Amino acid sequence: MKKVFFSLSIAALAVSCVSNPEGDKAETTDAAVAAAVEGDKLTVDTAVSTIAWHGKKVTGAHTGSIELQSGDLIINEGKLTGGSFIIDMTSLENKDITDPEFKGKLENHLKSDDFFAVEKYPTSKFEITGVKDLGNNKIAIAGNLTLRDATKNITYEADVIESSAGKFAAKADFNINRKDWGVAYEGMKDDLISDEINFKINLVAGE
Repeated sequence: MKKVFFSLSIAALAVSCVSNPEGDKAETTDAAVAAAVEGDKLTVDTAVSTIAWHGKKVTGAHTGSIELQSGDLIINEGKLTGGSFIIDMTSLENKDITDPEFKGKLENHLKSDDFFAVEKYPTSKFEITGVKDLGNNKIAIAGNLTLRDATKNITYEADVIESSAGKFAAKADFNINRKDWGVAYEGMKDDLISDEINFKINLVAGE
């Protein structure tokens, strides 16, 4: 009897524990006011800029992409000072499932009210509220991220690839806790979903 109870306890522990994707968690606070900044406006190149996502669950993981719809960055004396961009949530796509039926089912579920409610909220927005130079071509970007009908301020580090009056390019790799934006679906009891989502962003603006 003790062996059976022990086995059941181990099994229960296994299905209740799910690790988050690798990545530093962005600092998350209440929405902040974006201060007025000076500089030249560069248009985000949506054709080459990319957003990749990674989510985990007990039995595995999924990866995919989301497209940028539009955006502008403000550059002052060759440095990023502000800007914003719009994310097209209708473009959310899975990249790891090859079976069209299962791929479609996952994408439709992620777009449903269980997750991002894309029919109600077809776009998301990120508005920069502050930029801090960390040295060695690294910056800390703070901004208001709006998902569904919630807005939170997040701060994450980014690597600057190029920064001049005519072009800006940077990449970032960070996690957010989806529940901070009301995305609270837990998953199946025997296949729980991680709270955190990883984003890898490659942003290019200008020439």
